[in-house]
Amino acid sequence: MLTIDGPWINPWHAGLVAAVLLCSVTQLLLTRSDPDSPHMFRHHLLFGGLCLILSLSSKLMIDLAQRQAASLLESAAMLGFGLLLIRILGLTAFRVLLPALRMHPPRIMEDILLVITYIVWTLVWLRLAGLDLSGLVTTSAVITGVVAFSMQETLGNILGGLALQLDNSVRIGDWIRLDDVRGQVVEVHWRHTALRTNNGNLIVIPNSVLMKSKVDVYSRAGKPELRRWVHFWVEDGVPPREVINTVETALRQTHIEHISPLKAPECIVTDYRDGNIHYAVRYWLSNPAHDDGTDSAVRVHFYSALQRQNLSLAHPCMDIRLNRESERAAKLRQLAEIAVRKAALAKVKLFAGLTDEELGGLAQSLRNTPFVKDDIVTRQGAVAHWLYLLASGEAEVWYEAEGQPRRHCATLAAGDVFGEIGLLTGAPRGATVVAKTDALCYRLDKENFENILHARPELADEFAAILCERNLVLDALRTDAGPAAQVQQANYLSSIRRFFGLK
Repeated sequence: MLTIDGPWINPWHAGLVAAVLLCSVTQLLLTRSDPDSPHMFRHHLLFGGLCLILSLSSKLMIDLAQRQAASLLESAAMLGFGLLLIRILGLTAFRVLLPALRMHPPRIMEDILLVITYIVWTLVWLRLAGLDLSGLVTTSAVITGVVAFSMQETLGNILGGLALQLDNSVRIGDWIRLDDVRGQVVEVHWRHTALRTNNGNLIVIPNSVLMKSKVDVYSRAGKPELRRWVHFWVEDGVPPREVINTVETALRQTHIEHISPLKAPECIVTDYRDGNIHYAVRYWLSNPAHDDGTDSAVRVHFYSALQRQNLSLAHPCMDIRLNRESERAAKLRQLAEIAVRKAALAKVKLFAGLTDEELGGLAQSLRNTPFVKDDIVTRQGAVAHWLYLLASGEAEVWYEAEGQPRRHCATLAAGDVFGEIGLLTGAPRGATVVAKTDALCYRLDKENFENILHARPELADEFAAILCERNLVLDALRTDAGPAAQVQQANYLSSIRRFFGLK
């Protein structure tokens, strides 16, 4: 046993004070790179203070003629000082020096090396304190067997965590799936691996479980893209190719955040069942943390696209008998809807010359075509023989010239009409229209407008004049001024007559 004597502040006491100061300086360095530093700082100060109290108490025991107790206290203080010094040096090396050299060893290596160093220092100190270790060595086999048997689960966790990090099968930052648990690996310790789910929960999984189970590493830093599947059903009366084209066109023309721009979304048929066709949208997610929100955005966009094509998702098959009251209510709702459409058409200059009966016929033929924000309603250069009446929401008109950035023409509000040139002449779209907000449009097809022009061909002159007026904004944006207004009007009139077969 060590013996002590001398003044209150001996070299051992000075060493303990120096350890506390070294601990403080080290923690200041660690605070900038490790979020756990404030907690370690407090723990080290408490432990260092305890060692200092033990050392000072040993001198008090000497004054009380308790030299054996004083020697025990001093030995315990110096043992604690050594452990504290080892921990400070280890943390400084693993969390300050090595990262500065761009080396990032696994955290479990830090834990294991520190534990081994603690054990070696304890054995060395026991030897310096005069303890004979020969008896301990002779019984080491028995002790090792007992410890190994009682701590087999703990040893399995330690070896499992070490193996996981040494072979890089599971890394910090990886997104993994284990049974019904999935999340991002945030920590790998000597006993467990911690996952952070998208819901913010912290899941702790023993390392031995990871070693024995099938782990799906579905995303990591070098290859973060994750393929997602969004399923839906449509009745089998709709041709699959029509559904696939509608969904793929809508998703590929619309920018949806967190979808990889390098791999276009695709729609496939996966099954036929109970009179319905099962489809799936497959896309590549660039950030697994936004899986549910991106799935929702994909559903919103392809549902809106299906609605625009007068398609709907499959409904459960049910036999429902409607009474006269429900039929009457449905008819009243239909009449109210037609009245709203008719009032909207009456405000459009293009239809100002139509009779009330003709407006009523057009109102019945309009189709509801919803769009969601950022949907492309019409694309410049495309050919489509229909007209849109914006019922609610806003849209923006853009002119695109080859080799030049696109230019903003106008912002359309509820009540505005666009696409009339395509309806009346069959010409390609002169500009691109994008939904600025969620919008509802009424669509008028050529077939529904053709009867009016054949019955009243004199309307063609009025329509040609209106088209000439509406085209002035695009002419101003083009590099060339275009033909004179009279020539344009004559050209439009000729196109209208030829398109509708008027004499």
